[in-house]
Amino acid sequence: MKKSAFLGSVESFMLTRRYSRRTVDTYLYWIKYFIVFNDKQHPRELGDDHIEKFLTYLAVKRNVSAATQSIALNALVFLKRRFLEQDVGYVGAFKKSTRKKKLPVVLTVNETADLIKQTSGVKKLMISLLYGSGLRRMELVRLRVKDIEFDLSQIHVWDGKGAKNRIVTLAGKLHQPLKLEIERVERLLKLDSKNDDYDGVWMPDALARKYPGQPFELGWQYLFPASKLSVDPRSGKIRRHHFDESGLNKAIKTAAQHAGITKQVTRPYFASFFCHPFVAIRCRYSDSTAATWTCGCKNNRNLYACAETGGARCGQPT
Repeated sequence: MKKSAFLGSVESFMLTRRYSRRTVDTYLYWIKYFIVFNDKQHPRELGDDHIEKFLTYLAVKRNVSAATQSIALNALVFLKRRFLEQDVGYVGAFKKSTRKKKLPVVLTVNETADLIKQTSGVKKLMISLLYGSGLRRMELVRLRVKDIEFDLSQIHVWDGKGAKNRIVTLAGKLHQPLKLEIERVERLLKLDSKNDDYDGVWMPDALARKYPGQPFELGWQYLFPASKLSVDPRSGKIRRHHFDESGLNKAIKTAAQHAGITKQVTRPYFASFFCHPFVAIRCRYSDSTAATWTCGCKNNRNLYACAETGGARCGQPT
């Protein structure tokens, strides 16, 4: 469905300010919903009371979570303040969502090992990286070949959650599978380069125009590429995108079922252990929940050993 001229201008406004594609799509969804809810009146004509009524509707009629209601509010405040340059007063009179937060689903070290045993090939490598390096799903599928530092056993994560960059550990036992994966990526690149319509991998921030040869370089290719070429919906060019996030979710769910895990493993956040001398480590359960463990590692060699053994050489939870 073609976007309206108004939503198209909002989209362009956000993209030029380097908002992520996912944030743009989310905000556009809630802005459109808000407009339809108010009988398609122009947002410039809608006041704070309309925002409050809409947010109340989401909580009472749609029974959305508090987090979802907060995202909708953020989208509307952005629309009014940033795009329309209108003041937004106090809008705290709306009905707050009362849905209780779910307890995080945590897999033990043994459960995670059983789950990984049910996978093979590229999917096994991907799930192992989720666990061993504490990567989020989108961070994993967006990795490029150049982001892997074998000599330092590190992975560079660019533009992660909150547009932040960071470095995570890479377990030694994953070095060889990753090198084989890079060889597979190189073979795909050679095959794609024979296609006259192939325009190279997508490059961020107009780097493709500045360095026209880089989209065809191995280092910039996605570490986990899609199985086939596709048309970039934004540019219309033929590219090879990264592995689909939904495919990774399905692989994790299927592996959990085959491993006999009865927990609802719907979000791939495994207990990730990061060891450092005399420093507490974090076991990430989800985006907002973390437990602290005590690590007994005394040197960098043990640091990676603990990552490989799932933290088995660490102490007890504090």
